[in-house]
Order: sequence, then structure tokens, then C-alpha cells
Amino acid sequence: MSGTGSGESMGALAARCRALAVLRIRSRALAVALLPAAVAVVLLAGGAMGRMGGGSWDTARWIVTVLAVVVLLLAAAVAAVIVRASPALSPTVELSERAAPDLYRLVRDLAERLNVPAPSALALTPDCDSWLEDRTHPAHAIPGGPRRRSAEAPVLVIGSPFLWWMRVAELRAVLAPVVAGTAPSAHPDIAAARRFVRGLDAAVAVAAHRQGLIRRLALGFVGGIARLLLRGCQVHAAEMERGVAAAASERAQAVDYGLRIVAQEQVGLAYAGWDRLLTRVALPAWRMGRWPSRLDAGVVSALTELSRRDRLAEGFASRLGERPACDLLEEPGTIDEAASLLAARLFHGGPAEPGPDWSPVDWQQYPEEVVDRKWRTEAARLHRVLDDLGVPPSTGPEGPTLARVMDHLSGGSTGTPTGTDTDTGDSLAAGISAEVAREEAAAPPVPQSPPDAPSGWGSDPLPLFPLQPPRTGRELLADHVTAMVCCAAVDTAGAAPGLDWLDGPALLIHGERRTDLAARVLSLVEDADAAPLRGWLTSLGIRPEKPVRLV
Repeated sequence: MSGTGSGESMGALAARCRALAVLRIRSRALAVALLPAAVAVVLLAGGAMGRMGGGSWDTARWIVTVLAVVVLLLAAAVAAVIVRASPALSPTVELSERAAPDLYRLVRDLAERLNVPAPSALALTPDCDSWLEDRTHPAHAIPGGPRRRSAEAPVLVIGSPFLWWMRVAELRAVLAPVVAGTAPSAHPDIAAARRFVRGLDAAVAVAAHRQGLIRRLALGFVGGIARLLLRGCQVHAAEMERGVAAAASERAQAVDYGLRIVAQEQVGLAYAGWDRLLTRVALPAWRMGRWPSRLDAGVVSALTELSRRDRLAEGFASRLGERPACDLLEEPGTIDEAASLLAARLFHGGPAEPGPDWSPVDWQQYPEEVVDRKWRTEAARLHRVLDDLGVPPSTGPEGPTLARVMDHLSGGSTGTPTGTDTDTGDSLAAGISAEVAREEAAAPPVPQSPPDAPSGWGSDPLPLFPLQPPRTGRELLADHVTAMVCCAAVDTAGAAPGLDWLDGPALLIHGERRTDLAARVLSLVEDADAAPLRGWLTSLGIRPEKPVRLV
């Protein structure tokens, strides 16, 4: 282990001290495993020299020798699992130097200014974060490719929304403290401590997914030892990483420090816009079997809209005249499509590759192919549940009508068993929930595609990061009633489906988005009061008694 220099920052010194503490735990574990063998050697040597002879010494010698052999075998098995277990990798889109020569050049220039080793490669993640990731484990090598050296610099993972929203100078300022982290990462003590902790974590993951009785018993023992060591290391490992971050931040202060303060505001804004884009815009498309193929480009529109609405973000839109960081990519559209597909896989659990039931959709097609289809699919499901409950059709022309839904929820229908209006809504909500559950259960499972095998993501089920908890029955009912109202507006009043970058599917009447529908639907669903909704429909010329087209 190397010593410490006198010119280092306090963060680097603290990180090194904590790394040595982690390595001492490893050394103690090794000493415990070797202790019976050491005692056996002493007893055997004493017997060979004639100083430890006799019946009791011979018995002790055999017992300790057998114990030492068993302990050494168990220790070797534990060590083999820890060494061979593949640490999980963050799901990313690999970015070759040919695909982003200018971005590689920016990162290398930044590393040179910081006087630190340059990252060995770049990758993108569909999230608003950036970090360094060690990928030197043999299991992470690309099949058929060169094996990574253990001393190789880590990979720089960059959040893909940053490239589209941030300007080039802002991206450089934000990446400076991340790239500066390659310096402490290169220290042998810190690198060894990190490898040991990652190995323990990977061994615990391997033991958690054991199958078969013998394998379950063996890996259960290994997992117990790994968890014990991991608990002993976790405080030191956390403080080590905190020291590494402090050292990197201190080193990065010499580069674009003033601009970094401004750029951090853009990080928070990007996170807010990205979250709204995923939960309000992308998620409805994913549920329909479509994935928006330009999510990163969409975040620019979402953040521009957020800047327009939020007075705290005033002036941010003027930045759009500067050069965006995505210009550092050779083919931004191709990279955006790959990141968008990965986002759908991580946050929704979609397939790894496009197919007949999993096709891309661009933003121009979104209103017709996602919004309109979503409304009509939910309206059709609503009427199927009404049929199952025995609710008669409304008087007038044949076909599914909004009047039928409103009469039923407001107590005007006589086709259901006698009960309170709340019971009527609850039964309809329960029916919709059951129908949605049946459809989800009948859907074919997402196959574990070949690209997942070498990815190192681990065996956790997809999606790895679900965006929203399951919707309640009342929430589903409100969504379905809203969809029925929108279908009636489109078919009887000339309305159109639209896209709001922050709120997702939108109803456009005379080219303007209507935001006053939700409160009236809730009055019908929660209070069985149809009067606010009827008045709203009348004022806009929407005919609830007219049949609508369903899918």
C-alpha cells in the first residue's frame, strides 16, 4: 500500500484513510481464514521436532489440521465467488469516439486542464445525472473484444438530457467535478478498496438468486459471509466515496467555477422537465405499445414550455440561441433514438428492440397515434365494463354514448342493482381495475433479449425504475371517463387530440387546450354530480347523446 503525500487535499487524504480501513477489514478476514492453518502448522512442526508428542497432542493435531483444511476450502470458495461475481453495470448507450469525436475531445481537454487521467470511454444514460463507472472486471469485456486492464481509467457516464438542453460551456462546467474524480480513482488503495466492496456486493446478489438445494446451501453460506464483510465496510466505503467527491470538487474549482454555479440551475431544471416528460408524455405511449423515439429532443420543448410558464425560469429560453451540447455528436438523432429505447426499457420494462407491438412514434404523429388511440381504447374498455354490469344503453341512436356513462354514475340508470351513488362508482371502478389487470396478465411477457446477457444489469426484473405506483380504481375510472368525454368532443364538436409537453395528452377545442375538464369529471366520479360536466358540454356544443367511434 502506498503512502500519502503532503500536497494532497483533505478530501483525498480522508478517502485514502478510509480505503485503508476497508483493506484492513479484508486483511482481517484473510487472517481469520488462515488462523487454523497457522495453528496446524505449529502443531505439526512441534510433533516433527518431538516436543508435542503423546495421545492428546496427536488428537489435537488431527482435529486442527482437518479444521484448517475445511476452513481453507470454505475461504477459497468464498474468495472465488467474490472475485468471479460480476458487479452490476448501469444500463447505458455506448458512445464510441467515431460517434462523438468532438465530445471526446472536450472531455480530454477538460482532463488535461484538471491534470487528471482522461476517462477511458464515454456512455450515455437516460437520466439527469453523470458519474464515473469502473468497467475493468473481466465479465464486462465485450465478447471478442480486448480485455480491459485493471489500471484502466473509468468510463464517464453522461445524462443524455444534458446534451440536448445544456450548452457546450455549461456541459463542460457540469462535467468538470465528475472528470476530476479520475485522479483519486487511479490511486491503488482506493481502486483496491472499491474492487473489494463491488465484489462483496456482487457476491450478495449472486447468493440472492440461487437455485437448487445444494446451490442454495452453498451460496447461502457465501452470501452470509459477504453480507457480514459488507456491513463492516459500508461506513468506511461511504466515507471514502465522500472524500473522493470532496477531492474532485476541490480540484474542479479551478475550471469554470463561476459558470458551474449557473449550470447547476440548468441541472435542476432539466431534472424537472425530464421527469414530467417521462411520466406525463412518454408513459401513456409506452402503455399503448409505442415508444417516442426523440425523448431528448422532446425535453428541450418541455423545458422551453416550463420556462414560459414558470416565472422562476424566465430568461432561460434565451440560451437556446447558443450552441447545444448535442452538436458534439455526429448523429444526434440516432443516439437520441437509442437512449429513448433504453429509457422505455428501464422505466417501463419494454422490449430491447422494436417490433410489431413495440414501434417508435415521432412527436408529429403522437396526437393521432397515441392520444386519440388511448382515448378510444379506454372508452371501449369503459363500455365493456358497463355491459358486464348490465347497464342498458342510453335512449336514442345505437352505439356507445357519453350519456350512458353520465346517467350511470349520476344515478340516472336503472340497469344496476339498487345502491348508493358511491357504490355505483365503486363497482364501475372495480370492474375497470379488473379489466385492466386481465389485459395486463394476458399480455405476453417481455423476453430477456440477447443484449441483456452481457450487459451486467443483474437479474432484477424490469422495469428497474418504475415511474409511478399502480393507479387506484378511482383514478382509472376518472381517466376512462375523461377519455370518453374527449372522444365525444372529437366526434361531435370538431375537437382534436393534442400534446402538451408538460401534461401529456390534451384536448384541443378551436385550437386551444382545455384545462377545465378534470374538475368536472371528478365531480361526476367522486360526488355523482353530473351538472358541472353537462354545463361544460353544452357550452362547447358537445353532444353526449351521440354515439362515438371506438377502437
